[in-house]
Amino acid sequence: MTRRNLILILAASTALSALALSAARARDVPKVATGFVANVLCTETFVSGLDPARVFTETTSAMPGASLIAWALDYRVDRARKDVTVTLFGLGRSHAVYRGEGVGCYLDHGGAVADIALPPAEARPALLPEIAGRAVVAPQTSQLAAALDRAFAEPDRSTPRNARAIVVLKDGRVIAERYADGIGIDTPLLGFSATKSVISALAGILVRKRALKLHERVPIAAWQKPDDPRRAITLDHLLRHTAGLKLGSSLQASLASALEPVNRMKFMEPDMAAYAASMPLESAPGAAWNYHDGNTVILAHLIRQATGGSAASMMSFARQELFEPLGMRNVTLEFDASGNAEGSSQLLASARDWARFGQLYLNDGMAGGKRILPEGWVKYSATPTPNAWVGQGAGFWTNLGDSFGATYRTERGWPRDAFFAKGTIGQYVIIAPSERLVIVRLGRSPNWPPEADGVFQLVADVIAATNIHAKLAGGN
Repeated sequence: MTRRNLILILAASTALSALALSAARARDVPKVATGFVANVLCTETFVSGLDPARVFTETTSAMPGASLIAWALDYRVDRARKDVTVTLFGLGRSHAVYRGEGVGCYLDHGGAVADIALPPAEARPALLPEIAGRAVVAPQTSQLAAALDRAFAEPDRSTPRNARAIVVLKDGRVIAERYADGIGIDTPLLGFSATKSVISALAGILVRKRALKLHERVPIAAWQKPDDPRRAITLDHLLRHTAGLKLGSSLQASLASALEPVNRMKFMEPDMAAYAASMPLESAPGAAWNYHDGNTVILAHLIRQATGGSAASMMSFARQELFEPLGMRNVTLEFDASGNAEGSSQLLASARDWARFGQLYLNDGMAGGKRILPEGWVKYSATPTPNAWVGQGAGFWTNLGDSFGATYRTERGWPRDAFFAKGTIGQYVIIAPSERLVIVRLGRSPNWPPEADGVFQLVADVIAATNIHAKLAGGN
């Protein structure tokens, strides 16, 4: 066999293998698409209390590519059974079921389902000082009112912002907030990937308690063979998305991303953590940055292991150690059929609760004089991850460093020391220490162009408004 023929045969084999892999992944697309829609519809109908038609329209209009197939998606909401069924062209059927208070919905894949029985939440006094009374706080200045007017406006109907809630905290108190129709101060709202920052906080609490070690190998059973290179993965790698697992990318939430293995994990696998842990390495741990939801799903699994081994014990830990001390009273964390926390994207909290979470980081991990996060954890969270071009730290996005993302945001008015929790299609919890501000913005906005959700203008407007007010108060 000549070298030329060998090269041709190898090239053809590689092309056929890639084609077969693409075809296999293409078969996943209907289930991924319907799974995403079913999960969001179930969650926001039965947890948030929103109208499913509104949820469907706002979500599909915001997701790149989803509007192209929205006409072919059929959904049925059964309020008596509290479930949602979605099909695409009559295929790819996905079924989401409401599991109960505090744990929301899960995707039912037809197999065994872990029972999660949570005790009633206890109304313990919060350690974090109250941020507002029971009434919606009107903007305290005309400049803040104008900032919220612009943030809720719809300047381009082809890319609707669908702002749902905005809360602005200055020095730990709400100075402005506004809500869309049907949403109020207690409405739990889905954070999507802002959930990752909450999971990172739970990991931090366990580091403070010495139940987890930041720079030591994580105890994932599937990785413990002596010759398994995944044994080198640490908690820091998972937090920074540098673990190297071959799951594709979660950076772009779009119809095209349905082909990524990480989305098979999220919408087709009953045991997400086991699927993620089964994947081989794409790069050596710590060698490359690759943002995907599998890192946080495994991180959530480690938290579950360290807090008693069950979904209920993990949720009880989260309530006692984080939610209750901060006064976060409207929180739901969803779990898959096997009882793994969907820690990459499925936490709901009211806009004020998200603001309370941001205030914890503005307070350097303290609440009411008690240390919640380890000393230095907030600084660690905002420290840039090498080669993370979007500007990411450990569990948070960051403006520190010289990444493309950090430079882009600071050039558009964000403070250099700002860092933030971010969820797809328009979710933000922004912490700006130099301005003593926390800004929460939740909605259903396209990811592209970057200015589509109006958050750059919102941050610039709020900073300008609060600085003007400070100058007037100081007599300058």
